[in-house]
Amino acid sequence: MKPPSLPRGRGSRLNPGDRFADWQRAAFDDGWADDVADEPDHGPATTLLLDKARSVIVRNASPDVPFAQSINPYKGCEHGCAYCFARPGHAYLGLSPGLDFETKIAWKPDAPAVLRRELAAPGYRCQPVALGINTDGWQPVERRLGLTRQLLAILAETRHPVSIVTKSALIERDIDLLADLARDGLVQVMFSVTTLDPRLARQLEPRAASPARRLAAMARLHGAGVPVGVLFAPLIPAINDHEMEKVLEAAQAAGAETAGYVLLRLPRELRELFEDWLVTHYPDRAGHVLSLLRQLRGGELNDSRFGHRMRGEGVFADLYSQRLRRCCERLGLNRNRRQLVTTAFRPPGRDDGQLALF
Repeated sequence: MKPPSLPRGRGSRLNPGDRFADWQRAAFDDGWADDVADEPDHGPATTLLLDKARSVIVRNASPDVPFAQSINPYKGCEHGCAYCFARPGHAYLGLSPGLDFETKIAWKPDAPAVLRRELAAPGYRCQPVALGINTDGWQPVERRLGLTRQLLAILAETRHPVSIVTKSALIERDIDLLADLARDGLVQVMFSVTTLDPRLARQLEPRAASPARRLAAMARLHGAGVPVGVLFAPLIPAINDHEMEKVLEAAQAAGAETAGYVLLRLPRELRELFEDWLVTHYPDRAGHVLSLLRQLRGGELNDSRFGHRMRGEGVFADLYSQRLRRCCERLGLNRNRRQLVTTAFRPPGRDDGQLALF
């Protein structure tokens, strides 16, 4: 049977069932494909799903990530990045990590109220929170929902430190809040820049801002006094690894103070999805890419061990690490690591009804 074509504006052409389902879908040829082949493909539309928030602050004990708590305004991401490590999480919603992840976005309209309640709890102790880790808080649906801005406004109001990772130029909309936080050392924004090649970027990240647009947003935030950095992530052997130095140079010119990289991770369903992406876009080198990944992952396509999952191991992993270090030394990156301030935090006022009058 002919494999499905890539939907317009989306990153995955597959939509495998979630691993928790009692049954699985399987494609078969019912004889109708030729009759509909000439119909225009407008691509699947985005559907919003309500996700009631019992809590919004998620605690994290992983020793190889630089934050202990995070907030994700959305589940799923319209950017449709073929490599997104968060895709398997959509299975917990009973949805596919494939096309569903890009087109069925869960959001938490009550998240701002819940965040206020959590920050006002007597036992809460302030420490930096990462905003948008498993999903980009400034993905396209944010333009009309404004949920991330509401959460950021609460963090600014309470003088709560926040770190951000994004690949969206929409973050420029919130430059007023970010500049306000930056004045007290309460924010740092990292831009994910995977490539400078617009063609490759459109294949890898079909609905994310172009690389040039991300760098322009970085420069604008830097000009407003907001500390910015760059993540060359993910690094994909034989696809974009040759661009590391050029990406860091462009980011440094746009105001980046810090830089890092993350090796491609392929947990669970993402292995099948990314392999299909490789075969679709780079059939001539798909086998070579997978071979290099196995050399970096101890013979496997994924290694979830702390301390190994972000960098890999072996000769190629050492080479990537050396390249980053030498490039940063040459460009003056990572010389000063900012520590976000936690002493300015002031809990939000509690809504005690009539008692608030006394």
